[in-house]
Amino acid sequence: MMKGTMDLESANQLNLDYQRVEQAIRYVEENYLEQPSLRDMAQSVGLSEYHFQRLFSRWVGISPKRFMQYLTKEQAKQLLMNSQDILSATYQSGLSGPGRLHDLFVTCEAVTPGEFKGRGRGVLIHYGFHPTPFGECLIASTRRGVCNLMFLQEGDRNAAIAELRAHWSAAEITYDPDQTRDAADEILTLFQMRSPAPLRLYLRGTNFQIKVWEALLKIPSGSVVSYEDIAISIGSPAGSRAVGNAISRNPVPVLIPCHRVIRKSGEFGDYRWGSPRKKAMLGWELSKGDLARQESGVVVGV
Repeated sequence: MMKGTMDLESANQLNLDYQRVEQAIRYVEENYLEQPSLRDMAQSVGLSEYHFQRLFSRWVGISPKRFMQYLTKEQAKQLLMNSQDILSATYQSGLSGPGRLHDLFVTCEAVTPGEFKGRGRGVLIHYGFHPTPFGECLIASTRRGVCNLMFLQEGDRNAAIAELRAHWSAAEITYDPDQTRDAADEILTLFQMRSPAPLRLYLRGTNFQIKVWEALLKIPSGSVVSYEDIAISIGSPAGSRAVGNAISRNPVPVLIPCHRVIRKSGEFGDYRWGSPRKKAMLGWELSKGDLARQESGVVVGV
């Protein structure tokens, strides 16, 4: 596991590693019934078994085989079963999460109705592009906090900028990565399973969406819950579909961990930034928690 603050070179290396890892996950998604071997996965990304094993271990810290075990449907179903008590205890305690949950205390400062209607009129937004272990992302912020985080799809920066401008059509939007670098650094510490400094979010959303996003912040790292669990937790037991819609409109993935919500059947479900990325995030969190348990003397069976 990497130690200390992740510098730009390290982040770029993880970004490059992730591209190959995503290819491998896509391959496994398409061929899981055949239970692909290490050799099969390595060949799918054009590497030898030796180099693929080294690359994968450098990215996540465990073997490809063990990582893929985290991403099976049966494992997801088991996680769902285990997470129910964790989530219940979390809400009852009023804490942001037990165990190794990142101490990320995010203040969701929802905009006023007038600001929501105005689509950012009078707001100055700075944005920049920054590398992460899960691909390059666009980060946008205002003086009141981070307002958007978008992973690039196929490296398309222009599409990300267009989406930002569509969401904040009346705002003044300026490219200034120096203004977003501090937020990017804090997000990188989050990927390292270390506690980042408190971040403030400035979000446009309905009251219901804000309520759902706040509920997502309480899901512990390495755990998953169902859409039904979230609906029940916010007092809308029949609102699973509405919860799904609110989650799909999450403007700051990772900071608000919508990737930790899956279907009750154990299927991972859709993810706006791609199913492989969602699985990679969950597998990363699970493996980091697993490594921590091993380092603390707890033996985890394979």
